[in-house]
Amino acid sequence: MTARTLQGFMELLPEEQIVMENMKSVIAHTYELFGFAPLDTPVLELAEVLLSKSGGDTEKQIYEFKKGDTELAMRFDLTVPLAKYVALYNNNLTFPFKRYQIGKVYRGERPQKGRFREFYQCDIDIIDRDELNIVYDAEILAVIYTVFNKLNLPAFKIYINNRKLLSGFLESLNIADKTVDILRLVDKIKKIPEEAFLGELADMGLSQDKNNNLLEFIKISGLNNDIISKLEDLKISNDNFITGLSELKTVINQAQNLGINPNNIQIDLSITRGLDYYTGTVYETFFDEYPQFGSVCSGGRYDNLSSVFMDKKFPGVGISIGLTRLFDQLRANGLLNISGPTPNKVLIVMQNSDFADKAIQLAGELRRNNISTDVMFRNCKFKKKMEYANKIKIPYLVIIGEEEVQNDTYTLKNMTSGEQHTLSMNELIEKITNLQ
Repeated sequence: MTARTLQGFMELLPEEQIVMENMKSVIAHTYELFGFAPLDTPVLELAEVLLSKSGGDTEKQIYEFKKGDTELAMRFDLTVPLAKYVALYNNNLTFPFKRYQIGKVYRGERPQKGRFREFYQCDIDIIDRDELNIVYDAEILAVIYTVFNKLNLPAFKIYINNRKLLSGFLESLNIADKTVDILRLVDKIKKIPEEAFLGELADMGLSQDKNNNLLEFIKISGLNNDIISKLEDLKISNDNFITGLSELKTVINQAQNLGINPNNIQIDLSITRGLDYYTGTVYETFFDEYPQFGSVCSGGRYDNLSSVFMDKKFPGVGISIGLTRLFDQLRANGLLNISGPTPNKVLIVMQNSDFADKAIQLAGELRRNNISTDVMFRNCKFKKKMEYANKIKIPYLVIIGEEEVQNDTYTLKNMTSGEQHTLSMNELIEKITNLQ
């Protein structure tokens, strides 16, 4: 049998997996910094639950199978399981409910570059009963901003819009009946020529004047304050438009109060997020110098998370980072700091296997002081042990030889600089702790 992995499923070498795990850890820590509680829902759900909000391509991509008489499916995203969770446990939850989930999801689509059948999503959502304060939309911006800064990723910009603006604008043009189709089309405008965009609008039966007005509207640009002024100057009296503009202004102002660099936020009226359930603020995040990556973090505000499962209203706002795809693109472009295939900071080597007890005792003491440590037990020449240390790119080597045993000391070698020090155990622990 030939060893092979299914297409569309990522497997990493240890040095790459360490970076991936570190990214997950940074994201989780940042989410918790903002008060989001961890949640883990099953990978498998009843098919009727996962199919409750699907349709079109989504339904075709869901993995379904039958076990006995039970129809099962693997989760397509983390949003539908969250909707089920809130419906099921709402009487036990305290609202506003802030949760994060980092987990694998599964989509049976055709594997291609940057697309996976199994991949990690890193989601956060803030959900409340009946109403959710608009300031939370600004807090989501702060989370995105903090995560991407902590990950030391390339320069980025969070593009923001409010779907009520475009919906209200369409209502003012008396074409509200085309809102869903137009929003989906606007979501594609950066991927198609203007002529094609106007052509598809014409195919919907819209007049040339209205089509041109719509194009001019979504092309409004400039600094955020300039865009808001231009929107105000339109003097549109539609309630939906007025609400959307007020919400957008609040989010931008509160983002400044939260300490977000204004250069990292840009209003873009062409950002709509094609999914129907978004009703207000929407976000998409792009790297300035790598637009080919596409949006690396997106989401928005929705009116009713659990409408399929119950009559109670649960509005929310959330975003998702597709971590597997992001990691793959960063790795392919040499933008990750990938070092050795071990998380250990220290490797203990013995010049003689008789010194194993001393090495084991030291390893235990270092670990009790939160220093990641390993011991080289292989019985080989010292040169081979050094080759192994270099190969795994260990930062620090502790050498135990005859002299160290006699004097109850240890030799610490910095594998980058080559610098060596002979130290007592306490001195060794203190020095490594300070170097970490």
